[in-house]
Amino acid sequence: MERQRIGLLGGTFNPVHLGHLRAAEQVRLKFRLNQVLFIPSYIPPHKKTTDIAPPEDRFAMVELAVRSRPQFVASALEIKAREKSYSVITLNKVKAIYADAWIFFILGVDAFLEIETWKSYREVLEQCRFIVISRPGFDLAGARKVLPAEYSRKIGEGKRPGPVGEDQLARFRIFLVPIKALDISSTEVRRRVRAGRSIRRLVPGPVEEYIGNKRLYQE
Repeated sequence: MERQRIGLLGGTFNPVHLGHLRAAEQVRLKFRLNQVLFIPSYIPPHKKTTDIAPPEDRFAMVELAVRSRPQFVASALEIKAREKSYSVITLNKVKAIYADAWIFFILGVDAFLEIETWKSYREVLEQCRFIVISRPGFDLAGARKVLPAEYSRKIGEGKRPGPVGEDQLARFRIFLVPIKALDISSTEVRRRVRAGRSIRRLVPGPVEEYIGNKRLYQE
């Protein structure tokens, strides 16, 4: 029986938007992931906590966003922990749940460029495979320059059309994957809400409705 493949997509999700869903779907298809776990952080250690919706609201919005997509799962692992969200801790919890699965950590190249500031980042790199996706305004190739030299042979490209093969998964730990990203940011969504402008086509309909009903991100 083939091992399960589980993707982890963490973030503040303040709020979750269509760009997150589009990126996750492209990665899911390319790496033939059985599930992608969307994991909202409780207290993001690298972000200022101003203008961040309560964790329960951010999780609720993720639940609404993925409800119609069976391969996407809203995970409350970090919300329930009620402490600062460190990847190494979350990864160990996921590995305990999916003991026999291949774990793929999905993140944008902008976040990966800061990986040496992460708690126990070498442990994280050794315990799962990384899928580093392109982001507007950032050079994907720059991800090769942020790690010590011994990791250079573990970095592979994800440019070839079609799914990533078993040979590549056996050879590489880190994959640089260009995607057709939607130019949407949570910052822009919040800015539009504050200005009283529409966020239709930026977030899923149920998320737009939730933001309005809860009066999130308004002055």
